[in-house]
Amino acid sequence: MAAEARTPGHGPLSGVRVVELAGIGPGPFAAMLLADLGADVVRVDRPGGPGLAIDPAYDITLRNKRSVLVDLKAPDGPDRVLDLAARADVLLEGYRPGVAERLGVGPEACHARNPRLVYGRMTGWGQDGPLARRAGHDLTYLAVTGTLGMIGRPGEPPPPPANLLGDYAGGSLYLVVGVLAALHHARVTGTGQVVDAAIVDGASHLAAMIHGMFAAGAWQDRRAANLLDGGCPYYGTYETADGRYMAVGALEERFYDEFLHLLGLPDQTPPRTDIARWGELRARIEARFRTRTRDEWTAVFEGTDACVAPVLSLAEAPHHPHLAARGTFTDHGGLTQPAPAPRFSATPTAVRSGPARPGAGTQDVARDWDVPRLLREPRSAPAHLQRKASS
Repeated sequence: MAAEARTPGHGPLSGVRVVELAGIGPGPFAAMLLADLGADVVRVDRPGGPGLAIDPAYDITLRNKRSVLVDLKAPDGPDRVLDLAARADVLLEGYRPGVAERLGVGPEACHARNPRLVYGRMTGWGQDGPLARRAGHDLTYLAVTGTLGMIGRPGEPPPPPANLLGDYAGGSLYLVVGVLAALHHARVTGTGQVVDAAIVDGASHLAAMIHGMFAAGAWQDRRAANLLDGGCPYYGTYETADGRYMAVGALEERFYDEFLHLLGLPDQTPPRTDIARWGELRARIEARFRTRTRDEWTAVFEGTDACVAPVLSLAEAPHHPHLAARGTFTDHGGLTQPAPAPRFSATPTAVRSGPARPGAGTQDVARDWDVPRLLREPRSAPAHLQRKASS
């Protein structure tokens, strides 16, 4: 397999070196975000996986990275990773608590080689607590935080919000925030540290405003009974004549008045502040939206401040005029994908390279990071040691 070309430095994190110990879910997404921001991310893949159940060529979370293959269960496997850690600014891992230590690449071993290293740990339950060593997934982490319980209609099961709210919002983004804060501290003091990013912590933190409203008596602890959870008739989604949907967010009075006018509702609608009559108001809005198709309603609300938008599919989104004008999506190597975000005036970011193929960057990384051990033929561990190191 041909070696990957060295990715040029672009973005505000140009010059920052990151080691990513391969996993699935929030860890790879966090590493992708750092890579999008310009960091030189080296993903340490292990022979045979892990990965998504798709061709790696389509795994967008592998973009802007380089990959090396290391068998951490081989006798010299940990030393190869420690050589990388010695030259890195950041290391990211997403194993269960204690696994990295058993593999010989935990924080203590890494900091012995590089005291300035920021060691980012991504888990669902966190590094301690009764459930720390238990298995879980995005949905189970959200379930215990109260976040999942806020979503959906009463009398129906709460719907899984893909893996966006837990894995990525409560997990990846908090890991990146923590890593960047710790990186700043390391550059000021010369001392690295461990960042314990847990999805249960991040997802709970995301609901800070809601907890404040609940304490003040401004939020009911039940679904679809509040301003922002689908209970309010002028903040929600409505089906159109063709079985598609429109999203309405007309919270402020002037936006609401424009919404009613364009929707064509009579002036006799119930007062929007009369919660007892929200059901009546919702029924009237539902009936109106069912009289036209989604595209017809889109044309009605186009260019207005009524805060109404069509609900688009994944395939439709890149073609929305506003997103197209901003370049919110981009094409790289024939693969349509979200462009890096956010945007920077002085240090612009870009999709510099496609998904890293496992091991394809070994030669270049060995040269650029001065880690010749990566090029040596790995030695296999005895079978009993492989079993002992297994997670």
